[in-house]
Amino acid sequence: MPLSAIIFDFDGVIANSEPLHFLAFRDELATHGVALSESAYYQDYLGFDDAGAFRAIGAASGIAWNDAHVAEMVSRKAERMEVLERDVSVLFPGAADAIRRAADAVPIAIASGALTAEIRRTLDRERLAHLFAAIVGADQTAASKPAPDPYLHAVALLSSTLHSALRACDCVALEDSHWGLESARLAGLRTVGVAHTYPAERLETADFVIPTIDRLDVEQLRHLVTR
Repeated sequence: MPLSAIIFDFDGVIANSEPLHFLAFRDELATHGVALSESAYYQDYLGFDDAGAFRAIGAASGIAWNDAHVAEMVSRKAERMEVLERDVSVLFPGAADAIRRAADAVPIAIASGALTAEIRRTLDRERLAHLFAAIVGADQTAASKPAPDPYLHAVALLSSTLHSALRACDCVALEDSHWGLESARLAGLRTVGVAHTYPAERLETADFVIPTIDRLDVEQLRHLVTR
């Protein structure tokens, strides 16, 4: 079967926003007397959505925040992210061109642990939102990565939009972390690691790894699906 769709992760693949997420988490947690180091964020919490990260960080500190408190923290962290991103392009070099190349070839989508509003804000600013047939953020699924829910939902949305039942195995996911790769693999997609956030050896579960998003080659993805 031919390549049916390319589904991008957002943070760490399209947007170089993980450093900003760390700062926003760190600043919000500091107001609660909880310290978060950069190394701990990248090692333990990067793969979570915002609510899951706050819960996990709280648990590691012996704190059990209730749902209402976590929701307030997520909201304040989102406000902090908006300030940090203001008037700054957070795209990786070559990301916009890679997205356009992909969209010229096949339908494309996003499956991300970021909030939908954060994703759309960046894509709208960069004039790229119209290229995506589906955008799935953390607020759209019951479970986040490494669960398969984000990718299953993205494939379902693409199938609905295109009026064609897509098979997950005919779609390729681009991910920068082992959490994201596990999510895509469990959903049945082929996977490509993008070594922006972690070195290639940390992405060994991917079908193959590219060093940066500007190296995206659609023909290579076609061969991955048909081989």
